[in-house]
Amino acid sequence: MKVSIKNNAQGGFTLIELIVVIVILGILAATALPKFANLGSDARVASLNAAKGALSATAAMAHGKFMVDPNVTTTKQLTVEGVTMNINTTTGYPVADSNLAEAAGMKDGVDYKVIATAATTGTNASGASIKLVPQSLAGTTNEANCYVQYTEATTAGGAPSIKVNGTAANCN
Repeated sequence: MKVSIKNNAQGGFTLIELIVVIVILGILAATALPKFANLGSDARVASLNAAKGALSATAAMAHGKFMVDPNVTTTKQLTVEGVTMNINTTTGYPVADSNLAEAAGMKDGVDYKVIATAATTGTNASGASIKLVPQSLAGTTNEANCYVQYTEATTAGGAPSIKVNGTAANCN
């Protein structure tokens, strides 16, 4: 006579174990969601920093061409990356206008909105400037708080100022 012993071992999860795993995954997802939900504003800040680098490189390239090209003092223009830019012959750097942004690879109305500001005089004198606002924020209230700004130098031989004004909080 053959004796058979049935194995009553469990073959899977019980319903309780399955519910516990789902609850734990839900808690982990709820704590991780805020970190990943706001990636758009972080991307805009990173884009502004990249735009700052592009403006800086373009201004430096134009300044270098200005230093070696004797004709620039009369024409007051240089071609960089296929774009003709106006040059401030006092400083040797590009004038703050949309051509500078285009030479840096950022077209007005496509990637960024270019906002020009005239120069000021007096005790707090500053050169003319352009602000590059991400196109996705153009016309919103965050436009005033999320931009990269190129400001012309006001003294002979001075370099332009390029600064980023934007944080993850104000680039939503």
